[in-house]
Amino acid sequence: MKKGWRSWLPLMAMVMMFLHVNGEDPYRFYTWNVTYGDIYPLGVKQQGILINGQFPGPPIQNGVEQRRNSWQDGVYGTNCPIPPGKNFTYVLQVKDQIGSFHYFPSLAFHKAAGGFGSINIASRSVIPVPFPPPAGEFSILTGDWFKQNHSDLKAILDGGHDLPFPDGLLINGRGSNGYTFTVDQGKTYRFRISNVGLTTSVNFRIQGHKMMVVEVEGTHTVQNTYDSLDIHLGQSYSVLLTADQPAQDYYIVVSTRFTSQVLTATSTLRYSNSAGSVTGPPSWWTNN
Repeated sequence: MKKGWRSWLPLMAMVMMFLHVNGEDPYRFYTWNVTYGDIYPLGVKQQGILINGQFPGPPIQNGVEQRRNSWQDGVYGTNCPIPPGKNFTYVLQVKDQIGSFHYFPSLAFHKAAGGFGSINIASRSVIPVPFPPPAGEFSILTGDWFKQNHSDLKAILDGGHDLPFPDGLLINGRGSNGYTFTVDQGKTYRFRISNVGLTTSVNFRIQGHKMMVVEVEGTHTVQNTYDSLDIHLGQSYSVLLTADQPAQDYYIVVSTRFTSQVLTATSTLRYSNSAGSVTGPPSWWTNN
């Protein structure tokens, strides 16, 4: 009996070696240095939160559901603040999760100073996804922004008053015309879009292109196609966009939704073989 058991050892060893070589990496490690620094998102110098010197913060490729560790979800009362100069290690298990999310600070109204970034959880390679693999993907963090310091805004709320109307909208930490997304004609791309603002819903659209919604906050959806999307505070969507228009530049437009005064910010969708720059005002400049 022992001899028969030992005869399986070489085969078992080969199987284990195969699984080890072809297995997906079960761990990802991130080290952050969180500091204050000067930022100029709307052209005015402000004190913002930098993560490894970046605003917005770096993307996390994997995240986010708390499993047996809900006490480190970042909310005061379950998670103590991290003192200046000290460290804290988060341990997250992401088995069986997929999708588009974002992170942000939840204490002392620090979110008004930045400290946010994208969380993108890729599907395991052995699990089918209900759409063909895109040629590439982009994360878009958009939302309202205030020129006032976050501590001043916190004082307004602590005094029992509403926040003032925002000073502008940002796309990936920049105001209008501050960011360009380059695509190849004929290919399809995934855009992960999050509203990281404080007070305002936004409408998102890409001039001359339609968007197919394929995922909302970790769940694959019925695949409907839209000209524009309303994205409310804290929401995240994944859309597929096919670069099937003439080769030129197009506006990416974000505007406030359900506000009497409409704020707008733009970026550029650029075809790699673009024959011309975007000109004129963006289409659908105002809310639909």
